[in-house]
Amino acid sequence: MAWFRKDKSVAGVNQEAKEAYFTASQGQLIWARFRSSRSAMIALWALVIMVLMGFFAPFLSPYNPTIAGRDTQYENGAPQIPKFWDENGFSARPFIYATERTRSIKTNFRWVVTENRDKRLYVHFFVRDWSYSFIDIGWDLPGDWFDVNLQALTTDRHLFGVEGGKIHLFGTDGSGKDIFSRTLHAIWTSLAVGTLGVFISFVLALIIGGVAGYFGGWIDSILQMITDAIRTVPPIPLFMALAAFMPDHWSSETRFFFISIILGFIGWPTLARRIRTHLLTERSQEYVLAAELCGASSSHVIRRHLLPSFTSYIIVDLMISFPYMVRSETALSFIGLGLKDPVNSLGALMQNVSQADVLLNYQWYFIPVIFFIALVLAFVWVGDGLRDAADPYSGTKK
Repeated sequence: MAWFRKDKSVAGVNQEAKEAYFTASQGQLIWARFRSSRSAMIALWALVIMVLMGFFAPFLSPYNPTIAGRDTQYENGAPQIPKFWDENGFSARPFIYATERTRSIKTNFRWVVTENRDKRLYVHFFVRDWSYSFIDIGWDLPGDWFDVNLQALTTDRHLFGVEGGKIHLFGTDGSGKDIFSRTLHAIWTSLAVGTLGVFISFVLALIIGGVAGYFGGWIDSILQMITDAIRTVPPIPLFMALAAFMPDHWSSETRFFFISIILGFIGWPTLARRIRTHLLTERSQEYVLAAELCGASSSHVIRRHLLPSFTSYIIVDLMISFPYMVRSETALSFIGLGLKDPVNSLGALMQNVSQADVLLNYQWYFIPVIFFIALVLAFVWVGDGLRDAADPYSGTKK
């Protein structure tokens, strides 16, 4: 009878699984299918880790990423990897070596940094250094009505540091600024630009594409003329004109806000056209007619019936828009039209790798490029996973 009870328990579990499947919401079904994709889950975890690294960048960064935190004695310095042992013995606490900056006739009087292997600098955790705020919103926009200055959760604790010197995990740049600290802050800046730009373009695409596809007629014609006009604007000449338009006295926060808005206003036509095409097909379906006969308003039909049927495509377009916005900001900053110091962005950091001398002598300048590639790939793979999870017929396609 043991085998009978075992089979009965297995049947009960299967029955509960079936009931859970048929009673699950759309969000639960999408999450269950998304978890079955290993590549999408790995990309999601990588994306979450990078987002957390960006948000907690001030805590994880041992030094100020601006010129105020530069190390004048370690300019263009190589990455310093903590060690636990060397020829002098083992240490339970990680350490690096002290550095000495000298120049002589042998080096044509150029500054040379050497390690003093007899002097250890031990790594300490939860040290005190420069003050920062996790919530730091300061926008000095043109005029007096839109200025914002909000700071909260201020502290001076940092994850690690060394006593009697400085540690640079990713090395330093030509001015002595810590590349590790700059990279973490750059990830958060690029994500913030992408989030604001995607939000603006997403809202515009839903409104314009939904109205054009549902009503059609002369409304559709006018909106499509506007959409085509926006799509025909070449982006590079537009940004060059905007760069010439922006006054030199604008703060970095103002440039950040302005670039985010511009990226959002030119990024909506593609998604809006796809939403319009889908709604033109779906608006004549029976379930739409049933909703209209029940007295549902046009906005209710679009929001509750038509757009949910297009969820998989909206999700994948939304996720792919993030790396597009990040790449746009990176490209603009790379050619000098985007964010500049003291704002740290991935594009601003990648400006340094355009010199041949960097490739030959300072290869650690390419570390932010690795994070940029990982960030873009994580968004793309998460978008692919969400697209397949939101499509109820993805598992039946051959």
